[in-house]
Amino acid sequence: MILFAFPEFEGMAAGWGASAGRFHVRRFDNGELCIEVETPVAGEDCAILGSITPPDANLFSTLLLAHTLRKEGARRITGVLPYLAYSRQDKNKSGQSLAASWTGELARASGFDRAITVDAHSSEAERLFPIPLISLSPANIFAAALESYQLSGATIVAPDRGAVARCEALSAAAGLPPGAVAWFEKHRIDTGVEHAGFNGEVGTQVVIVDDILDTGATLLSACQRLLCAGVEDIEIMVTHGLFTGNDWEGLWDLGVNRIFRTDTVPTGVGANDSRIVTLSVIPLLTRALAEALAG
Repeated sequence: MILFAFPEFEGMAAGWGASAGRFHVRRFDNGELCIEVETPVAGEDCAILGSITPPDANLFSTLLLAHTLRKEGARRITGVLPYLAYSRQDKNKSGQSLAASWTGELARASGFDRAITVDAHSSEAERLFPIPLISLSPANIFAAALESYQLSGATIVAPDRGAVARCEALSAAAGLPPGAVAWFEKHRIDTGVEHAGFNGEVGTQVVIVDDILDTGATLLSACQRLLCAGVEDIEIMVTHGLFTGNDWEGLWDLGVNRIFRTDTVPTGVGANDSRIVTLSVIPLLTRALAEALAG
C-alpha cells in the first residue's frame, strides 16, 4: 500500500509503516491547482491521508490527487479523512444545499473507492455518502483519558439528543453502569441555541461529550444550564476541535477545566492552550486502514 499524506498530516503518517507516496500540489499563475505525482502507482492500492476542511483548496487538492492517482492506474483508492467536513449539512431542507451528499458524490467522481473517517456527524450523513464510509468511534480513546485523568466518577452528559449515542459508547467503553448518561433537549433559536428539558441526574462533576467544537455555541449553552443545576467541575471531550472565532473561549469562565480533543484537525487554533489536551487517533486510523485493505 502506498500512502499519500498531505503536509499537515505527515507527522501522523510517519508511524504507519506504509510506503510513502511523493506528490506536489502547485498553482498556476492563474490560480488553478495542479497535482504532480512522482511515485508510480499502476496496479497499487493507494490511500490518501488528507483534509476536506475549509479553506476549499483542501477539498479540491484531495479530490484532484485521487483523480490523478486513478488516471495513473491505481487499483484501489481509500480516502483517510479524519474529519468529514460538510457532514453537518445532512438534512434535506427546501432551498438549502445537502453538502453531506455533495462531498460524497465528488469523492466518488474523483476516483475514491471508499473513505475512512472518525466520528461522522450523524447516521444520516453516513447514509448520504455514496461510497462505502467507515466511521470510527473514538470511545476507547476518550475512555482511556477518563481513567488517566481520574474522571470515571463524573456524569457523562450529552449536549443534545444527537450526542446520546456517543456518550453511551463512551460510557460502555469506560465500564460505567448502564443509564449513566444524562442529556439535554436542544432547540435552535434566532440568536443561536437554547437548552431545556434535562434528562437524567448529575453530580458536581460532569464530562460533556460531543463530536464537534466549532464556535462553541452549543457547549456554552449547556455549561450555563449545568452551572444552574449545581455542577461545579466541567470537562469537555470533543472529537473534532475546530475552535472557530473566539466565543468558545467563554467556556473557561463557565467552570470548564479542560477540553479534550483528538488530532483529526491538526490546525485547531486553540491547541496551544495548556488546558486543551490532544489525544491521538493514529492507532485507530492505522488499524482501520489495515483492516480495510485486507478485506
